[in-house]
Amino acid sequence: MTDPKNDAILKTLRGEKTSYTPSWIMRQAGRYLPEYRATRKNAGSFLELCKNTDFATEVTLQPLDRYPLLDASILFSDILTVPDAMGLGLYFVEGEGPKFKHPLTDESSIQKLDIPDIEDALSYVFNAVRSIKVALNSRVPLIGFSGSPWTLATYMVEGQGGTDFLTIKKMAYSRPDLIHHILKITTESVSKYLALQIDAGADIVMIFDSWGGALADNEYEPLSLNYMKVIIHNLNLMGYQDTPKIIFTKGGGQWLEKQANSGADALGIDWQTNIGVARKMVKDQLTLQGNMDPSILLSTPKAIEAAAKQIIDDYGYGERHIFNLGHGITQFTPPENVQCLLETVRSYSTQFHN
Repeated sequence: MTDPKNDAILKTLRGEKTSYTPSWIMRQAGRYLPEYRATRKNAGSFLELCKNTDFATEVTLQPLDRYPLLDASILFSDILTVPDAMGLGLYFVEGEGPKFKHPLTDESSIQKLDIPDIEDALSYVFNAVRSIKVALNSRVPLIGFSGSPWTLATYMVEGQGGTDFLTIKKMAYSRPDLIHHILKITTESVSKYLALQIDAGADIVMIFDSWGGALADNEYEPLSLNYMKVIIHNLNLMGYQDTPKIIFTKGGGQWLEKQANSGADALGIDWQTNIGVARKMVKDQLTLQGNMDPSILLSTPKAIEAAAKQIIDDYGYGERHIFNLGHGITQFTPPENVQCLLETVRSYSTQFHN
């Protein structure tokens, strides 16, 4: 696969020299953009926005058209597509987020869980990737993604997000055989899902472990990290060893040294970990991505500039930093504040790449 015209992020993932710190923003295609809200209204529902190739392509490109300083695009989709393909019946309630019609509430439903025909069930995702690649015209790299097995399992068992995870944690402690069955099936499904995204044109893949930080210290490896390692290993065995892979455990800064041995090319970090400390923990073995608190974008240009510069200062000189937020941008962010952030990162970071 030929590198896109702007290959700064790909170079950073490989540890190669760049002239500035590249940046993109988690959830950069989202509700804070008026053009996104207009397209979402035309689509009629969030799922239709994801499943319609034209709509998914349009919203993926919207932030790039508004912010030429973005160094990557990310597929517009949802992390819960894989459980939906398994027959759990994904739906969205306005103001409440995603839910499943058929959560895994008993042993019988768990034992029936099987790897779906990913290529057929999620063809709309791969069609979107192919369409976005054509529309990008080699402008920037395209990031494909999935939720981590643990994060997907939390939704599959709890039936929705925003819970205290008591149901799945009870299962993990009292019936580890059941939780590991879910995780193994989900791991194989995610491996296939990401491989097919790469086949369709994704230049980078990222695994979002949004709820890994909810785990106890001694449970993070067996229930989350080890399964992400298997996905990376599977992708490498399938011939995708040259496709960069990013893992991001929100709330997982205490486990960065363990994550550094996962086989990933980059680790996402949230704002609760100082990026300079994180760099010392991983000893420049791999790239770090992050890590500004998204709420700073609700403030003033002066505060945004100061926060961005502090993160770049904390990381210091070197080629293995992708600037990003520590989680997704909020819907209340003024769009002009994103421009302020991107301009600050681009101009200020050049001095660290001489």
